[in-house]
Amino acid sequence: MLYTFCIVLILIASVLIILAVLVQSPKSGMAANFGASNQVMGVRQTADFLEKFTWTMAVAILVLSLVATLAMDRDKLAQSTSSLSKDAQTLIEKTTTDETTMPQMELPATDEAAAEEPAAAETAEPAATAE
Repeated sequence: MLYTFCIVLILIASVLIILAVLVQSPKSGMAANFGASNQVMGVRQTADFLEKFTWTMAVAILVLSLVATLAMDRDKLAQSTSSLSKDAQTLIEKTTTDETTMPQMELPATDEAAAEEPAAAETAEPAATAE
Protein backbone atom coordinates (compact mmCIF):
# COMPACT_ATOMS: atom_id res chain seq x y z
CA MET A 1 0.00 0.00 0.00
CA LEU A 2 2.78 2.43 0.96
CA TYR A 3 4.70 1.42 -2.14
CA THR A 4 1.77 2.31 -4.44
CA PHE A 5 1.23 5.59 -2.60
CA CYS A 6 4.91 6.52 -3.04
CA ILE A 7 4.80 5.68 -6.75
CA VAL A 8 1.74 7.90 -7.23
CA LEU A 9 3.45 10.76 -5.38
CA ILE A 10 6.59 10.29 -7.49
CA LEU A 11 4.52 10.54 -10.67
CA ILE A 12 2.77 13.70 -9.46
CA ALA A 13 6.09 15.26 -8.41
CA SER A 14 7.60 14.35 -11.79
CA VAL A 15 4.82 16.10 -13.68
CA LEU A 16 5.12 19.15 -11.42
CA ILE A 17 8.88 19.35 -11.88
CA ILE A 18 8.46 19.11 -15.66
CA LEU A 19 5.96 21.97 -15.61
CA ALA A 20 8.17 24.06 -13.30
CA VAL A 21 11.18 23.63 -15.55
CA LEU A 22 9.19 24.51 -18.66
CA VAL A 23 7.79 27.67 -17.05
CA GLN A 24 11.17 28.96 -15.90
CA SER A 25 12.88 31.49 -18.09
CA PRO A 26 16.45 30.74 -19.14
CA LYS A 27 19.16 32.51 -17.17
CA SER A 28 21.69 32.65 -19.98
CA GLY A 29 21.89 32.27 -23.69
CA MET A 30 20.24 34.11 -26.50
CA ALA A 31 16.74 33.93 -24.99
CA ALA A 32 17.92 35.75 -21.85
CA ASN A 33 18.58 38.91 -23.90
CA PHE A 34 14.94 39.08 -24.91
CA GLY A 35 13.66 38.44 -21.38
CA ALA A 36 14.86 41.69 -19.84
CA SER A 37 11.32 43.04 -19.77
CA ASN A 38 10.27 40.14 -17.51
CA GLN A 39 12.07 41.71 -14.54
CA VAL A 40 9.15 44.03 -13.94
CA MET A 41 6.24 43.46 -11.50
CA GLY A 42 7.58 40.68 -9.29
CA VAL A 43 8.66 38.27 -11.98
CA ARG A 44 12.01 38.00 -10.20
CA GLN A 45 10.30 36.61 -7.10
CA THR A 46 8.40 34.16 -9.27
CA ALA A 47 11.67 32.93 -10.77
CA ASP A 48 13.10 32.43 -7.28
CA PHE A 49 9.98 30.54 -6.22
CA LEU A 50 10.12 28.32 -9.32
CA GLU A 51 13.78 27.51 -8.70
CA LYS A 52 13.11 26.60 -5.07
CA PHE A 53 10.06 24.59 -6.12
CA THR A 54 12.12 22.68 -8.70
CA TRP A 55 14.78 21.78 -6.13
CA THR A 56 12.11 20.79 -3.61
CA MET A 57 10.44 18.48 -6.11
CA ALA A 58 13.78 16.93 -7.05
CA VAL A 59 14.54 16.19 -3.39
CA ALA A 60 11.00 14.88 -2.90
CA ILE A 61 11.41 12.48 -5.84
CA LEU A 62 14.70 11.25 -4.40
CA VAL A 63 13.26 10.69 -0.91
CA LEU A 64 10.08 9.07 -2.22
CA SER A 65 12.15 6.75 -4.42
CA LEU A 66 14.14 5.60 -1.39
CA VAL A 67 10.98 5.14 0.68
CA ALA A 68 9.33 3.19 -2.16
CA THR A 69 12.36 0.93 -2.40
CA LEU A 70 12.23 0.22 1.32
CA ALA A 71 8.45 -0.33 1.21
CA MET A 72 8.57 -2.93 -1.56
CA ASP A 73 7.11 -6.32 -0.73
CA ARG A 74 9.86 -8.86 -0.17
CA ASP A 75 7.86 -11.53 -2.04
CA LYS A 76 7.53 -9.38 -5.15
CA LEU A 77 11.19 -8.46 -4.92
CA ALA A 78 12.19 -12.14 -4.70
CA GLN A 79 9.96 -13.03 -7.67
CA SER A 80 11.38 -10.18 -9.69
CA THR A 81 14.94 -11.16 -8.85
CA SER A 82 14.33 -14.82 -9.71
CA SER A 83 12.72 -13.94 -13.05
CA LEU A 84 15.58 -11.57 -13.84
CA SER A 85 18.14 -14.25 -13.06
CA LYS A 86 16.26 -16.75 -15.27
CA ASP A 87 16.21 -14.24 -18.12
CA ALA A 88 19.90 -13.50 -17.66
CA GLN A 89 20.76 -17.19 -17.64
CA THR A 90 18.73 -17.73 -20.82
CA LEU A 91 20.54 -14.87 -22.52
CA ILE A 92 23.93 -16.21 -21.43
CA GLU A 93 23.09 -19.66 -22.78
CA LYS A 94 21.81 -18.21 -26.03
CA THR A 95 24.91 -16.11 -26.62
CA THR A 96 27.27 -18.96 -25.83
CA THR A 97 25.46 -21.47 -28.07
CA ASP A 98 25.03 -19.13 -31.02
CA GLU A 99 28.37 -19.01 -32.70
CA THR A 100 27.53 -16.56 -35.39
CA THR A 101 30.70 -15.19 -36.82
CA MET A 102 31.14 -12.20 -38.96
CA PRO A 103 32.42 -12.91 -42.46
CA GLN A 104 36.10 -12.17 -42.66
CA MET A 105 37.43 -9.87 -45.30
CA GLU A 106 40.64 -10.80 -47.07
CA LEU A 107 43.34 -8.30 -46.38
CA PRO A 108 45.54 -7.20 -49.25
CA ALA A 109 49.06 -8.56 -49.14
CA THR A 110 51.62 -6.24 -47.63
CA ASP A 111 55.09 -5.75 -49.04
CA GLU A 112 56.59 -8.14 -46.48
CA ALA A 113 54.06 -10.88 -47.22
CA ALA A 114 54.49 -10.41 -50.97
CA ALA A 115 58.24 -10.68 -50.58
CA GLU A 116 57.90 -13.93 -48.58
CA GLU A 117 55.45 -15.60 -51.01
CA PRO A 118 57.84 -15.87 -54.01
CA ALA A 119 60.55 -17.23 -51.75
CA ALA A 120 58.14 -19.83 -50.40
CA ALA A 121 57.02 -20.70 -53.93
CA GLU A 122 60.62 -21.14 -55.08
CA THR A 123 61.42 -23.49 -52.23
CA ALA A 124 58.23 -25.46 -52.82
CA GLU A 125 58.86 -25.97 -56.57
CA PRO A 126 62.21 -27.72 -56.26
CA ALA A 127 60.74 -30.04 -53.66
CA ALA A 128 57.90 -30.86 -56.03
CA THR A 129 60.26 -31.50 -58.92
CA ALA A 130 62.53 -33.66 -56.79
CA GLU A 131 59.75 -36.13 -56.17
